[in-house]
Amino acid sequence: MRLTSRFNAKAGFADLWDYLREPRPYRWPLLAVSFAIPLGGLLALTQESHFRPPDAPKVSYISTFAEGRSDEEIRQSNIANQQRKEAREAERAELQERKVEAYKALGRATGLDVDAMEREAAIERAREEAAAEARRRELYAAGSDGADNGE
Repeated sequence: MRLTSRFNAKAGFADLWDYLREPRPYRWPLLAVSFAIPLGGLLALTQESHFRPPDAPKVSYISTFAEGRSDEEIRQSNIANQQRKEAREAERAELQERKVEAYKALGRATGLDVDAMEREAAIERAREEAAAEARRRELYAAGSDGADNGE
């Protein structure tokens, strides 16, 4: 059986023409809408747009240091910065200690064995630190072995 004998386009167009010739209300507006929808979609899909690449960013370097500083001035600046950093870290450690003491007081007030919990936490921290140290040593050994073998 041939494909062309199964599908007859001539009969389909004849049926469409007969259907369109029948007097129906709103026949022309509906026909216009049914043509406009796919044509509008095709029009939207076939529009080409080209975007220009963005401008390169302009970098402004802001320096708060005086130009031509001597090595001694740089050294003094570094020492002052280190002292400020240590002061911040000490303040942060004090706040952390106060927080721990507040939680301990709360735990004692609610009847928990805070000392046992602190011992368990210390043991767990020691385990984690030992594991981290073992990983560091392993990575250091692997890195130094690889550097020796590669040369």
